[in-house]
Amino acid sequence: MIIVIQCKDRVGLVAAIAGLMAAEQINIVSMREYVDTVEELFFARVQVQEQEHLNGDDLKKKLQAVLPLDAQVKVNPLPEKKLAVLVTKEYHCLSDILVRNHFKTLGASVQCVVGNHAMLGDLCQRFEVPFHLVSHEGKPKEAFEAELLQTLSPYHFDFIALAKFMRILSPQFVSNYLGKIVNIHHSFLPAFIGANPYRQAFDRGVKLIGATAHFVTNDLDEGPIIAQQIIPVSHSFSALDMMRAGKEIETAVLAKALNLVFEDRVFVYKNKTVVFE
Repeated sequence: MIIVIQCKDRVGLVAAIAGLMAAEQINIVSMREYVDTVEELFFARVQVQEQEHLNGDDLKKKLQAVLPLDAQVKVNPLPEKKLAVLVTKEYHCLSDILVRNHFKTLGASVQCVVGNHAMLGDLCQRFEVPFHLVSHEGKPKEAFEAELLQTLSPYHFDFIALAKFMRILSPQFVSNYLGKIVNIHHSFLPAFIGANPYRQAFDRGVKLIGATAHFVTNDLDEGPIIAQQIIPVSHSFSALDMMRAGKEIETAVLAKALNLVFEDRVFVYKNKTVVFE
């Protein structure tokens, strides 16, 4: 069972949590905590041993009684998260998600894939995952996103992964899933925001390229960052070479970010994250 806690900091919080667990005869398997001393915020992720008598709702109430009044407490009996995926044409991130989903190493189950082009439908069919085509062509953005919402509405999911979904979502769409959309950006943010980052990197003559997974907000490519990775490049790399190398990083970073999110290791506050790896 996983317990995640976010609240105002004060002296004795770790002792209060550990004391309550001891009193309830609950064995703590691991406990990670962090204090932002500037914001005076306390974050904790506690894994406890599963017990037949352990009631998540009762434990949550008892924790809230010993924590500050504003405490956000979630008690999750390690449920498997559910995921929807939005795609365009590039297959590398989607294929990695589908393989992990097939072999049950994703940490979530993929409910559906929605694409604005048809070309990845065959890949989804091979893995027996529902694929829906919602074309953006010849439609106002409002109509396209309304159709996206309608297509997603029959499915129950906890998160949406933008696996190279090359469309900018409106604030209205994002507001429906605030804090639930994870995007992979083909750049080491905050550098090279927007389109064609590898061309931007090539033109700038950079010696490092990277990828960033982040939560989607109303500000383009500026949401809270979950995971990042970089690799070295040299003057011998063309823009195409950079793109090919970048795809490997994008796949790895998105997989890592999703795993962290699915395991309740990511806390968001303001436009920052605390990540217990």
